[in-house]
Amino acid sequence: QVQLVESGGGLVQAGGSLRLSCAASGRIFSINSMGWYRQAPGKQRELVAAIASVGSTNYADSVKGRFTISRDNANTVHLQMNSLKREDTAVYYCKAERVRVGPTSVAVDYWGKGTLVTVSS
Repeated sequence: QVQLVESGGGLVQAGGSLRLSCAASGRIFSINSMGWYRQAPGKQRELVAAIASVGSTNYADSVKGRFTISRDNANTVHLQMNSLKREDTAVYYCKAERVRVGPTSVAVDYWGKGTLVTVSS
């Protein structure tokens, strides 16, 4: 079984910074990509940023230039969030995409439980 554990959420003033981390553990052969999604109250979950195993990245337009996603190793991803705005307030979820437990196993996506980020004015 694969587990994702997120950390780093909390309360911060507008203009401040936070760093989220996500570590995947368990029986893992490979992870295709890892990403961060967020869901604000009353809104749908949306992609914030993602990074592929080859290092290519993808960002939501709303966070470009403010957030940076990075990957320590194959199973750990970080999200550096700078110049935070009130509209960044949400629960942030880590996702590991196309995880394989063996070279021929079926690829499965996994989600973390989420970490709350609250930006105050």
